[in-house]
Amino acid sequence: MGPRIENRTIDKLRVGDSTSVRRKVARSDIGTFASFAGDVLDDAIDRELAADPAFRAALSAGGAASTVLCALVAARLPGPGSRITRLQLEIENPLRHEDVAVARAEVAELGPAPGSVTLDVTCTRDDGTLIVSGRIEAIAPDTPVSRPFGRGVALDEAAPPDRLERIEEHAKGLGPVRMAVVNPVDEPSLTGALESARAGLIAPVLIGPDAEMRAAAETGGHDLSGLETVDCADGGAAAEKAAALAANGECSAIMKGKIHTDALLRAVLNQHDLRTERCLSHVFVEDVPIYPRLLFVADAAVNIAPDLATLRDIVQNAVDLARALGVDRPKVAMLSAVETVSEDIPSTLAAAAICKMADRSEITGADVDGPLALDNAVSEQAARIKGISSPVAGRADILIAPDIEAANILAKDLDYLAGAEAAGIALGMRVPIALSSRADTPRERRASAALAAIMADARSGQSRGAG
Repeated sequence: MGPRIENRTIDKLRVGDSTSVRRKVARSDIGTFASFAGDVLDDAIDRELAADPAFRAALSAGGAASTVLCALVAARLPGPGSRITRLQLEIENPLRHEDVAVARAEVAELGPAPGSVTLDVTCTRDDGTLIVSGRIEAIAPDTPVSRPFGRGVALDEAAPPDRLERIEEHAKGLGPVRMAVVNPVDEPSLTGALESARAGLIAPVLIGPDAEMRAAAETGGHDLSGLETVDCADGGAAAEKAAALAANGECSAIMKGKIHTDALLRAVLNQHDLRTERCLSHVFVEDVPIYPRLLFVADAAVNIAPDLATLRDIVQNAVDLARALGVDRPKVAMLSAVETVSEDIPSTLAAAAICKMADRSEITGADVDGPLALDNAVSEQAARIKGISSPVAGRADILIAPDIEAANILAKDLDYLAGAEAAGIALGMRVPIALSSRADTPRERRASAALAAIMADARSGQSRGAG
């Protein structure tokens, strides 16, 4: 039997019951608390102080160690459904990165209040050095919980974030969408499509040279029995067939396989029945481990040097996506190198114009501000230091770059330097297009399929409402 999520109600608890956990403290653990403290304390913490070993040790003892102890109570003893009511801790020694922390909780008292439990807690290094000790008082859960352990969340540097998983769960709840998969003739693209199908995200229609698709299936150990396939001469013909199926209403979304993005999009754009009043644009949905929310980056793949009308559509497409994912009123940052409007920097003029369009309801459903440099868009501390006050500054959900070069560099910086995971989608047509990169992991390909499924459902809902 695998691991389970379980709790203990008050009637199942006994004095002396205990639990413990060992965890190696990563540099990112302490960095998370330093970043949070920097945002909370305005100008009191700069980078020099945040890097100071003594400062980080103080945060780790008071932050990381106490968090692990609270997590033991909330997740294990008594477990899910517990409510912590009092925390009494004494800090004895610092906890530094690379230390192995051993946290332990033991039931010391039951009562006297109904459902209350008092636990003795300690956190030590693995050599026995005491870091934190004290007591946690809690109200034990009144409803038993016992279920299989699901997918893990990001508890260390090697584990993936869980926000892409939440996108998948959202899409699963909508049911599979019929999706044309264009030229899945290599193992990564075919695996991505089939894993998306097994996850309940899509009902794939595999379109491409039959022999090559079956060779890719053999390489990846996949069985194509029972799956719908359409034999085409090559990738270009596959793209045209997928676009035709979408135009005829036979597929609600398209997924890119082994084909250049421009070739796929050209085939889609050539189907005039797929066009809308909007321009086609691309959005990366970035799950950045150190950022508290998803980041939407546009346009890194379609529009090279967008004019104002195109830029307006890029913004609105990204806003619609964010809203479909549950961001009630997205905060849009129009990026540039500076925060002031200057005729010497064209992107500042474009940003100011887009903000005015938003003021006049040419862009709806979002707060839009700009020009903003990247630091002031994503760091509240940086925005405060520079005296920038707006609903968007420091809290952006959507980052709109001035051109494809800036957007592409930004997205790849997030992926390769900040450890982000990304899903990609093209919007603005009658059907969404899941656009993955050759380097994408299966998880990222599933997330891209999930985005397309969610937007297909949103569009079908709009069509039903219009009808």
